[in-house]
Amino acid sequence: MSTQPDASAIPDTLLALVEARGPGKTICPSEVARAVGGPHPDGWGPLMQPVRRVAVALAKEGRVAILRKGRPVDPDDFKGVYRIGLPPE
Repeated sequence: MSTQPDASAIPDTLLALVEARGPGKTICPSEVARAVGGPHPDGWGPLMQPVRRVAVALAKEGRVAILRKGRPVDPDDFKGVYRIGLPPE
């Protein structure tokens, strides 16, 4: 019997991880998913899309930056592997 991880913890977890990593550094979305869903892929795997949605919303608010290949991207228009960091000062 598996319990659904609590996706409501994603925004606070994401912000805490980004702030702990500090300026000029980034986190992987899977770090957020694992922090919320636990180490087993069945727990964190289903959280990858919710993490992406939260990252996009926070980026639109200017609270985080979404980066690809080290460069900020438009939160409404990016594909593939991305990282999350503090917004540029």
